[in-house]
Parts: sequence; C-alpha cells; structure tokens
Amino acid sequence: MNRKTFLYTMICLPFLSRRSAAAPSRISVYKDPTCGCCGKWAEHLRSNGFEVVIQETKDLVGYRKKYGVPESLASCHTAVVDGYAIEGHVPAREIQRLLKERPKAKGLAVPGMPMGSPGMEAAQTQAYSVLLFDGTGRSQVYQSYAAR
Repeated sequence: MNRKTFLYTMICLPFLSRRSAAAPSRISVYKDPTCGCCGKWAEHLRSNGFEVVIQETKDLVGYRKKYGVPESLASCHTAVVDGYAIEGHVPAREIQRLLKERPKAKGLAVPGMPMGSPGMEAAQTQAYSVLLFDGTGRSQVYQSYAAR
C-alpha cells in the first residue's frame, strides 16, 4: 500500500462510512391533497430522520393495490420505503425497526385513523396496533400501543 492509499484509508474512509450509515431512508407518501393528518404524519417521519417525498393523489385504492396492502388494513395514506408498504399512521420507530430486522413481509399497517397515533395527536387517545402483513393478506401484531 502506498502512502496516498494509506492516508485515504485512515482519514477519509471513516467519514464516508459514517455518512452512508447515517443517510436517511427515503419514503414516498401517497396521500389525498386535502388530508391534513397525512402531512402531520410526514412531519413525524422527517423529525425521526426520514427523507419524505409526498405525492398527492385521489387514487389511494390504486396505490394500496399496487403495493399489496389489503383493503381490510386501509387508512388514509400509503407509503413505500425500501420495498416495504406502510399503510396509515405507523410510528417512525416501527418503520426503523422493520428496516433493521428486514422480515419477509409486504409491510406495516395501522388500520383506520386511531387517535394518539403519529399525525393523529389528541388529548384523549385510543389503543392501537401496528400490524405486519404479508402478500396473502395475513397479518400479525408487530407492536401494540396502549391508550393514554
């Protein structure tokens, strides 16, 4: 190894490694143009390190079908991150966990619009579950949140 290669390895490589490890995940959010809670959810994602790209559409059913989200898990927006579908007000920490664990699944969903979920903040909250779903429509509880 010559001196130039050695210096590059010792000085630059650690910074490049940290930079790529810290790069935010890009998430595309498909939402109705008039939905305010979807924008609040997108802000929640941004404040938790995601790069959010919003695409407004009136065809949310089409996007759910395209990304394999069962209608029984429908909410007010659909998102896609690193090959996974995210339906509804899923907390950023569960998306980060999904991306770290990489389970064999289609994605995560919080059906409906539960009060207290990210983007649906309110004084009174309700219990809700984040569901992990597969390509056949089966789902299981990934994480539960209690009412507060």
